Amino acid sequence: MIREAFILLICALLAATGTHYLHPRAPAWYLTEEAMPEDEITLEEIASKWQGDVLWIDARLREQYETGHVPGALLLNELEVNQLMQEHFEKLQDNKKPVVVYCSGEACQASHKMKTYLKERLPIEEIYVLHGGWKEWSGKFGAGVR
Repeated sequence: MIREAFILLICALLAATGTHYLHPRAPAWYLTEEAMPEDEITLEEIASKWQGDVLWIDARLREQYETGHVPGALLLNELEVNQLMQEHFEKLQDNKKPVVVYCSGEACQASHKMKTYLKERLPIEEIYVLHGGWKEWSGKFGAGVR
């Protein structure tokens, strides 16, 4: 009897874990209800403040960027930062729009690192991190540009 209960418990755990990883809208287990960090901004705030007219920076890996990205977003990630900064330097230097950096999602820290990197090197006054990252944007607008 105990053996059967243990087997049922293991099967239920395996089914729950499989469902979580395979379900397209599965909740993140690691998230907690915390206040949004001060340097982050939502899609709604971007739309109301600037009507979406911002300079997007994609801090994800090139392969992810090429799969889909926000239209007009510049690729600028940690692995290729020196090369990509040279490619985009003029656009970044001349930019007058607010800058919004994004990466994969809530747990991704690449956008925060890239925001700090840009603030230290460029005269950008308004630079934010997209709350929810690419996951949030693609969930609202689709796969983006490929």
